[in-house]
Amino acid sequence: MLYDLEYLSVPLPEDVLKQKNYGDFKGATATIDSFLKRDIPDALKQRLRIEKEILKMIGINEYPYSWEQAQKMMQDALADYDTSELQNLKEAGLVDWIYIDGEPHFQRRFLQTLIKTQKDYQERAIQTEDNNGTEQARQNQLNENIRLMKEKGSRKVKTRVKGSIKVKKEYERVGEKVKVYLPVPQACQQLSEIKIISTSPEAAFIAPEDTEQRTVCFETVLEENQEFSVEYSYINQLNYVELDPAQAEPITNDSFLEEELPHIQFTPYLEKLLAELLEGETNPIIQARKIYDFITTKVNYSFMREYFTIENISEYAAVNLKGDCGVQAILFITLCRMAKIPAKWQSGLYVSEYYTGCHDWAQFYVAPYGWVFADLSFGGSAYRMNNLDRWNYYFGNLDIFRMPANSAIQKNFVPEKNTLRADPIDNQRGEFEYEGEGLPYAYLEVTQEMIEMIDLD
Repeated sequence: MLYDLEYLSVPLPEDVLKQKNYGDFKGATATIDSFLKRDIPDALKQRLRIEKEILKMIGINEYPYSWEQAQKMMQDALADYDTSELQNLKEAGLVDWIYIDGEPHFQRRFLQTLIKTQKDYQERAIQTEDNNGTEQARQNQLNENIRLMKEKGSRKVKTRVKGSIKVKKEYERVGEKVKVYLPVPQACQQLSEIKIISTSPEAAFIAPEDTEQRTVCFETVLEENQEFSVEYSYINQLNYVELDPAQAEPITNDSFLEEELPHIQFTPYLEKLLAELLEGETNPIIQARKIYDFITTKVNYSFMREYFTIENISEYAAVNLKGDCGVQAILFITLCRMAKIPAKWQSGLYVSEYYTGCHDWAQFYVAPYGWVFADLSFGGSAYRMNNLDRWNYYFGNLDIFRMPANSAIQKNFVPEKNTLRADPIDNQRGEFEYEGEGLPYAYLEVTQEMIEMIDLD
């Protein structure tokens, strides 16, 4: 069954919400089933059907660690750990947790978030493997990209990538029909000469280059240990821009200004927040910069649970003052649109020899420059490192280590997936379904690797 995510804007019945907040997911599901047997409004019916899927997803390995297990993990990972710290972190909102059957359970990447984003925990981390050299090399690479972009005014590279997906052995059903998707580069302003080099097995369909969430699709009977893969190449060219408020012109572009429920939603709280941030400012470049500064300095980076389990991503970020790259990008897009600055989504992969993985960012439109970029999480990371040059750079610019596959959220694949997607918001890892059953990411193994990157300058 497919779902319209706009219905996430419909409130839940009080009894369902009480059980959900307590972590009684079975009880909440039973209450939903009772509601669905009644003659209720269609909008509420749609909302409750979505909530059943959300409860199921939360229960699949999103919050696996009890209080005792989280304490043990902290003790093993950190020098001079005091057991009172976890309670303090929980109260400060620096660890993600929920109740399950009335007991706190912690998100599967809560410890990684702490070590990645909190300097004191970085310094106290007991290294189990020497990855400092790789991370420092990646940081140097980002700084070198900025130097070259400013020096030359642009960069042009040819990149080759391989992505793959397979079902974990314990969820493998050999002999059943499967439909599998993998993301591939989408036609956009910075990409050209996109080529699908090979697929394994042979893809049943390759979506057109302008598809909003572009994929290759496989349809076959599953074999034992079968991996689905695609290899592709593209040319990425970016021009350096330095946004000058003195050059700003009135914006005549009236596209990408609307709400997209439930996550790009102009709520009363966001209206008050925007008014506080802008303080009557009317210059669109300064307005966008004020929004960028708020998110990069006040919204703490945090690894997230699956986006499908969040009712309103933009408001979640603004209320909780935390979120990962996509959560921050959606908040930026929402606030820009509320300020009448056209803004839109872009996402796919960050691709380099040191790291290749999922990433999200934003585009916004200001005259006379046209469509430019904002990477909120990279900007926020630079700010935390006191790298102000890089912080300023990601307001208007991107690095060349990107593979854009998506230009919008909540869009259908071509061909459309038959069941609920593991991520109905976006697509960077791929999707896998048996007939009548889509699989969550906890059941899948996804790999992404850069084969080569050639500088064409």
